[in-house]
Amino acid sequence: QVQLVESGGGLVQAGGSLRLSCAASGRTFSTYNMGWFRQAPGKEREFVAAITRSGAGTDYADAVKGRFTISRDNAKNTVYLQMTSLKPGDTAVYYCAGNLLFSREKDRYNHWGQGTQVTVSS
Repeated sequence: QVQLVESGGGLVQAGGSLRLSCAASGRTFSTYNMGWFRQAPGKEREFVAAITRSGAGTDYADAVKGRFTISRDNAKNTVYLQMTSLKPGDTAVYYCAGNLLFSREKDRYNHWGQGTQVTVSS
């Protein structure tokens, strides 16, 4: 079992950057593939990025490829999402999630954080 807590959200101007963090409790963090998802008002939760257990493999949604970077530090039980060149369309609640499978599909993820709000102003 793993519990996840996101932080680092906030208000930023278009073109700016933010780094989200997701801290995990428990000793099993390194056994989980991790993902970031986001949900804008009135929209479904969507995949943003994922990273394998070791950090060697990553995957990104087309909308964020080249602007966002997912990484992890297993010694610190933390996964990160570095976001650059932010756009108003990136405004959403961002969630981290853990899964035994490496996947883009939110329904495959068993463990979720409470989310952190990211607002990008134009």
